[in-house]
Amino acid sequence: MARKSHVQTTINGETVEFLCESRQSLLEVLRDELHLTGAKEGCNNGNCGACSVILDGRLVNSCLVLGVETEGKSVETIEGVAEPDKLHPIQDAFLENAALQCGICTPGFIMSTKALLDQNPNPTEHEIRYWLAGNLCRCTGYDKIVRAVQDAAESM
Repeated sequence: MARKSHVQTTINGETVEFLCESRQSLLEVLRDELHLTGAKEGCNNGNCGACSVILDGRLVNSCLVLGVETEGKSVETIEGVAEPDKLHPIQDAFLENAALQCGICTPGFIMSTKALLDQNPNPTEHEIRYWLAGNLCRCTGYDKIVRAVQDAAESM
């Protein structure tokens, strides 16, 4: 039987403790142990961005980070983006621009957009496309997503 490690971290502003195996990814911990299912497993090898979260202010693929590596760190997931009674401006922009279809990639795009706008509140279209290059969508063209990011930047 694999030995589990005790991890204490902050997720979406709240202190959280969990047990996980040393080989469990942050994505597995979020979904299976903490029941935060917003981050999606698309490829499980860091190529699609569906599992993107912000770890200590840095955008990461949660499938490539071990759960034990989050000890003492801060994790922000899609569940922490909106306020209890209203959506974040990024989420509003994605809805208003129809920048989503099936929804598998949407949480990753929103987290990537948030990380971008936290660092660069007024990105050019080229910067947006470069920043979102780690996120794949099989349903939409990327133009609606880029427009949503531009609109979110304006409204924020």
